[in-house]
Amino acid sequence: MTDVEAAARRFIADVWNASREESAYDLIAADCPGLGGTGPAATLAWHRDRRASFPDLRYKIVELVAAGDRVAVHWRAAGTQAGQFGPVPPTGRVVSYSGATFLRFDAAGRIIDVWSVNELFQVLQQLGVEMLPPLTPGGA
Repeated sequence: MTDVEAAARRFIADVWNASREESAYDLIAADCPGLGGTGPAATLAWHRDRRASFPDLRYKIVELVAAGDRVAVHWRAAGTQAGQFGPVPPTGRVVSYSGATFLRFDAAGRIIDVWSVNELFQVLQQLGVEMLPPLTPGGA
């Protein structure tokens, strides 16, 4: 196992699944871009927000590929919605969805870039959100 592969696995186990703040500060560079800010604090804030909606949310690695300073992770997540999720009030429903996260590491083994995609549309469907196309002008 490469150092970046081990770091990526630790990132998911410690930060995503266990909310270990000390691991976030060990693994994420201060200038790593994130949702709503940079560095470990922004990553932790995003995960706290997601955990407020899905307190039992767990991520499982399906496949992980490491090459050089980059790691690609295909993951699955599942959790029960017990709190507000965007405009969706708590439903008590369990959601299960997939995603992929791409990490880039610096020479010190810290994450300097994170990019993720996931099946948010599927999450909303599982929560019972009904999405309708917009009405066309002059039509129904």
